[in-house]
Amino acid sequence: MTGSASPEIAALAEMVRGGPVAMLTGAGISTDSGIPDYRGAGTPPRTAMRIDQFMDDAHYRRRFWAGARVGALRTQHIEPNAGHLAIAQLERLGALSGVVTQNVDGLHARAGTANLAELHGNGAVIRCVPHDHRFTRTEVLGWFDLANPGFAETHADAAITPDGDAAVREFDQVTVPVCPACGGMLRPNVVYFGEHVPRDVFAHAERIVEAARALVIAGSSLAVNTPVRLVHRAQQRGLPIAVINRGPTALDEKPSLTLRIEGGATETLTALVERLARGA
Repeated sequence: MTGSASPEIAALAEMVRGGPVAMLTGAGISTDSGIPDYRGAGTPPRTAMRIDQFMDDAHYRRRFWAGARVGALRTQHIEPNAGHLAIAQLERLGALSGVVTQNVDGLHARAGTANLAELHGNGAVIRCVPHDHRFTRTEVLGWFDLANPGFAETHADAAITPDGDAAVREFDQVTVPVCPACGGMLRPNVVYFGEHVPRDVFAHAERIVEAARALVIAGSSLAVNTPVRLVHRAQQRGLPIAVINRGPTALDEKPSLTLRIEGGATETLTALVERLARGA
């Protein structure tokens, strides 16, 4: 049970009161907004696209843009959920040193989080490879529609994938949008498999952990290396560490784990904010 009166929430509240905590979030914080999780229970196996596939093979670029366009049609009404709003409220209360997220959906920023390190980038930003011209995803998908009229509507029933795109199966005839300024290849401003997190972004995340007196991990199984490096930083400093997640994580049973809550990030974080608001 993770109600505001539960012992687990009481222990988490005590950790938060001990000083600013660094909040590290994964896909599990966004599932209640309607974005599927890569590794949650019942999730079908899916292999994320690698950077070499996107850069070197037009087939993969057509697949990406087809999925991005249909996914945007299906996810246009997705909003931050109560978990995102609870984290933003914790920041306003001065309880957080900052938020580090593995997600590229931009929902933390939309919920009002200010000190935010997006480890894997933000899918709402599109940049050209040759000259780094920047555009919004909405702009580029509008160009896609001009080049591929009716495509999104024809494939609107495709399943939504964990990155918010859609699993479109017929895309061989898709015309891929290019940079209107230079004609160069366009790509989302995200970190693909096979790429490294930009140094300045990781440095920002490190500063958030360095300024914290505890680390709270919400909605992540810690199956990706970069957030694990931040956990190691916290372990080296001897910080208390709490994990909130449905399903197993890489920290389970580790001696450095202070608190393990098996449950949803949204329900747990909203219960935490409720308890803190009561002064309990």
